[in-house]
Amino acid sequence: MNKDLTQLCINTVRILAVDAVQKANSGHPGTPMGTAPMGHVLWTNAMNYNPKNPNWPNRDRFILSAGHACMLQYAYLYLTGYNLTLDDIKNFRQLGSKTAGHPEYGLLDGIEITTGPLGQGFANGIGMAIAQQYLASRYNKDGFNLFDYKIYAICSDGDLMEGVSSEAASLAGHLKLGNIIYLYDNNHISIEGDTKLAFDNEDVAKRFQAYGWHTQTVDDGNDIKAISRAVNKAKKETKRPSLILVRTHIAFGSPHAVDTPEAHGAPLGAEEVKATKINLGFDPDKSFVVADEVLNYYRKEGKKGAAREKKWNDLYKSYKEKYPELANEYEFFAANKLPEGWKEKLPQFSGDEKIATRSASGKTLNAIADYFPLLIGGAADLAPSTDTLLKKYNSFEGDDHSGRNFHFGVREHAMGSVLNGIAVTKGFTPYGATFLIFSEYMRPPIRLAAIMKIKPIFIYTHDSIGLGEDGTTHQPVEQLASLRSIPNLTLIRPADANETAQAWRVALEHKDGPVTLIFSRQKLPIIDQEKYTKATELERGAYILSESENAQVILIATGSEVSLALQAQQKLKEENISARVVSMPSWELFEKQDQDYKEKIFPPDLKKRLAIEAASPMGWHKYVTDEGDVLGIDKFGESAPGEQVMKAYGFTVDNVVAKAKALL
Repeated sequence: MNKDLTQLCINTVRILAVDAVQKANSGHPGTPMGTAPMGHVLWTNAMNYNPKNPNWPNRDRFILSAGHACMLQYAYLYLTGYNLTLDDIKNFRQLGSKTAGHPEYGLLDGIEITTGPLGQGFANGIGMAIAQQYLASRYNKDGFNLFDYKIYAICSDGDLMEGVSSEAASLAGHLKLGNIIYLYDNNHISIEGDTKLAFDNEDVAKRFQAYGWHTQTVDDGNDIKAISRAVNKAKKETKRPSLILVRTHIAFGSPHAVDTPEAHGAPLGAEEVKATKINLGFDPDKSFVVADEVLNYYRKEGKKGAAREKKWNDLYKSYKEKYPELANEYEFFAANKLPEGWKEKLPQFSGDEKIATRSASGKTLNAIADYFPLLIGGAADLAPSTDTLLKKYNSFEGDDHSGRNFHFGVREHAMGSVLNGIAVTKGFTPYGATFLIFSEYMRPPIRLAAIMKIKPIFIYTHDSIGLGEDGTTHQPVEQLASLRSIPNLTLIRPADANETAQAWRVALEHKDGPVTLIFSRQKLPIIDQEKYTKATELERGAYILSESENAQVILIATGSEVSLALQAQQKLKEENISARVVSMPSWELFEKQDQDYKEKIFPPDLKKRLAIEAASPMGWHKYVTDEGDVLGIDKFGESAPGEQVMKAYGFTVDNVVAKAKALL
């Protein structure tokens, strides 16, 4: 390719970004202008991809962690032949457009994951890299290197300032993820001005070397050959993740906006757009111009992927003949199917011995693990406390990428983001665990998982003030209400061991969004499955656990408070007051039921209702109506044995009875 055509191609991407942002009167033109040469190297030289089959299993993954620069990605997707038109580019940031203000997973082919909140894409890539390494360890055989793809990303100074990237980078170095190649857009500009305002006291290359990364520096972000050499060298590094620091200039090509913070997040303005076009050799009076030779060149590059995929498909065909069981297993789980027989392995609990739901979860997880080879996960240094260790399996470590147990370290934020990266890889069901109070450290990835409608399973134990002596810092109060407020997130707080087993069933069968399982630290009674409604009804979100003839009041509870409601029901009966007990482990599952079922559980004419949950009462009033009440918590916990704290906060049989009687 001649030098002039190369420059025309790169400048075309720059001008597409300028025009799209200017037309939308919104967006970030500067970063795409500065990183266009990087994009050119990736889409013409470095990456394996096929625009006609964006989901080819062995494609390289690209993440625009600097999601505000999305016009860079949209331009290359359009030019290389993905399902994107020039009209889509013109419709940038408009209602219903494929070209949203930041890349959105599922909205447009070629977008591997939703990015925008800085640091998330960086950490998501670590999860994608883990998934690739696990696939390779499980399925690759001599002569059949089925899964050998790389994870590429362009990240910004903002990504590297966010703490989650530090957590994730440390983990990636420890795990020796040599399939990661990240390019750092080192343009020295942030929204407030030069990065020296807040980011000049560290040597980024040395920091990443300390994490165990391989680093290189490219002094000129317009030097295509230097960028290509660095990428090719990174490809040869198989034991360390790679970071390439590329010195760029934001809004490169703009005579007056180059190297200015204003170019980061605002249109250049009509006059500067014209000046930029003149400077780069474009007609200042024309917009969205793509020369035929540019489009033809990029489309030709995009078409090369079809031959690469065909070669892989031929390899896979031979692999399937030699290793049919492994091939069938991969295809089965990649198709999002569930194996036969696993539900019969769900444990059933009985007897008078109490068991914490976290312990019941561990028993359930281990009982079904053999059936789900791509069910992998761990905890943020809390596997013993959250009971999430798969006892028959090894740990995923730097020298063994076949293990299914992950030690995320005390890195809750990175754990959540890594889970998301694993979850967008077909076939996987990742899980991660910590205490419910520390879900606060994971809020960004939880929200992004819900936006993307992917299905990591977030496990949170130590679910209430009932955990005891650790006190206010560890006792969750507002977390259940907060998590329930997130659209597309399904929260399940089971009442006992049998509901816990069913919660796992529902979580694995669930589609279109993450699931969070909320478990107790303290031991809870096992609810008699012969005397009361069976726990399989958990799938409905709420069910009548114990009925009373001509019920006068409904006691509604979740988790550890359900057994309290049952005890209160019995005492009310002794006082000739009839109470229905409803176990309501999941609001989200209940809201999916039809109106007839909802009215069966909560009859419109039975308005005397008491909700009981050792957490914030926020949201419960929807179910108790104006004639009901909520026994909840509107302050922080106390440091004392769990039973004492529960009693001090009114979670006793006598108080539940008194509150129920007060409604009548």
